Amino acid sequence: MAIVVNLDVVMAKRKISLSELAAKIDITLANLSILKNNKAKAIRFTTLEAICRALDCQPGDILEFTPEGQIGDIEDE
Repeated sequence: MAIVVNLDVVMAKRKISLSELAAKIDITLANLSILKNNKAKAIRFTTLEAICRALDCQPGDILEFTPEGQIGDIEDE
């Protein structure tokens, strides 16, 4: 996948747990985990906005484009 989700990196910098973030943005822990682990196929803008508000960051801090075959390109294992 050419889009890499760096949510775990931003969460670590902000010292916030997955369950704490899920509660803040009113999303299930399972769905947030799917996003964090690069398994999501899409994200709603409202969810992205809520994450950015809660973590005080920009969408580009969370989402990164990498050309196919480069580091961060994780296929289904």
